[in-house]
Amino acid sequence: MKKIIAFALVVVSIVTYSACTGDNKPTEAVEPTNTITTPINIAFNIINSFPHDTSSYTQGLILYNNTLYEGTGLEQHSKLMQVDLKSGKPSQSISIDPTFFGEGITILNDTIYQLTWQNHKVLVYDAKTFRKIKEFTWEREGWGITHNGTDLIISTGESNIYFVDPATFKVKTIIGVTDNNGPVGNVNELEYVDGAIYANIYLTDFIIKIDPSNGHVIGKMDLTGILQQAGKSVAYENGFVLNGIAYDSLKKSFFITGKKWPLLFEMKLN
Repeated sequence: MKKIIAFALVVVSIVTYSACTGDNKPTEAVEPTNTITTPINIAFNIINSFPHDTSSYTQGLILYNNTLYEGTGLEQHSKLMQVDLKSGKPSQSISIDPTFFGEGITILNDTIYQLTWQNHKVLVYDAKTFRKIKEFTWEREGWGITHNGTDLIISTGESNIYFVDPATFKVKTIIGVTDNNGPVGNVNELEYVDGAIYANIYLTDFIIKIDPSNGHVIGKMDLTGILQQAGKSVAYENGFVLNGIAYDSLKKSFFITGKKWPLLFEMKLN
């Protein structure tokens, strides 16, 4: 089971690469001089719910070409799946190396990228066939992944988010996620929507909205009790927490679930 990672104070402003050295190493971080505004409360309405497979330890969730994809974790149980939304059952599924702990997924240009937690591997597949194309090495932990149409965007369970070249998997830019109280840790599953990054905060019922230009948290959703209000429950003490954010750009709907949750919710922001 993923553990909470203790972390030191980390980058709290955008880290850029030195233009003169050409050594592809980030410069030292500097403390911000401006005050960060308190994040706004993001209101939402749950408009639908769908069954979710309770064997799925959800790590990544995305909608692509009107199809739901899910990546799951735990050694010997990690999978990549195409899921039928109405039934919650996989219509296409592959298991990954049983020694790997699967993490977040994203699809860019018909290519699926699946992180692993502490295995330092990124698995790359053809989105149509699930045929593995290649593997990349990732020196950090892998938690969440999304993209902005050009760069892959990766979280590592701390407060930094990494912008990565999808062709080489080299880090291009780093931002530190911060709110009015300081660095925000446990940044997990990610989804890029309309110029902002939405992120689950691991072991909480909160989803935050991040400005990718500076890492500032500009909004916060409190989803406490949504499963219980639907008459369902899970063992939070076993780590079965809120995790998984997908977005339907045509319907303007978010789809969210959790690890081994029995339901997946469709919601709209107010």
